[in-house]
Amino acid sequence: MAFAPSNTTRDTGVPGTASPAADIHLPDTARDLVKILVAGPFGVGKTTLIDSVSEIRPLHTEEPLSEASAQVDDLAGVRDKTTTTVAVDFGRISLPGGVVLYLFGTPGQERFRALWDDIAYGALGALILVDSRRIDASFDVLGLVEETGLPYAVAFNAFPDAPRHHTEEQLRAALDLEAGTPMVTCDARDADSSVDALLALVQHLIDRHVPEDR
Repeated sequence: MAFAPSNTTRDTGVPGTASPAADIHLPDTARDLVKILVAGPFGVGKTTLIDSVSEIRPLHTEEPLSEASAQVDDLAGVRDKTTTTVAVDFGRISLPGGVVLYLFGTPGQERFRALWDDIAYGALGALILVDSRRIDASFDVLGLVEETGLPYAVAFNAFPDAPRHHTEEQLRAALDLEAGTPMVTCDARDADSSVDALLALVQHLIDRHVPEDR
C-alpha cells in the first residue's frame, strides 16, 4: 500500500470543505457519511480524480505494471501508464450541508472482479469515469454497476487528445444510458472539475429519494 504525497494546503473549490489535505479528522459539521464508488476501466483516471479532491492523504494500492500484466491488460490508449490499482484507492471529501463522501476507487480490470462485491458493499452510488477515445472499454464496468443496482453518474474524463465532435445524444447512445442518468465532462486532474462531477452524482442520489408528491 502506498500513500500519495500530501498537499499541505489545497482549496477544494467547494465552500465549507476542509482545505488541509493532511487533516484526518472529520469536520464538526459532518452529518451524513456517504460511501461512493469511483469506477471505470483501466487507465481512465480514477486514482487521479481521488487525488485531486481528497482532503486527507489518499490511500493507494498501486503496483508497477509487469510484463505478465501486459499480456492481460489492454494498454491501448494508455501506453504511458506504468502502475495500476490492485485493490482500492481511498479518499475523503466534505461537501456543504454536512455531507462527507468516502471515495473508493475500484480496479478497472476484469481479473480484479472478485474484489467488486466487497468494495461495493454499502455504497450508495457510483461515479463512472469514461474515456471517449475508448468508450467500449467502459461496457464491463457499466454492466457491473448496473448488476449491483447502484445509481450512478457518468463523467467523461477530458484527456487532451479526446475527440470533441461527439454530441451528448451520440455519447448517451454509445453507452446506452437511461435518460435520467447524469452525464458530465470533467478533468480528473482538476479539483473543481472533479468536485462538480461528484456533485452531479450526489444531486442524482438526492433526487431519487425525494418523494414524487413533493
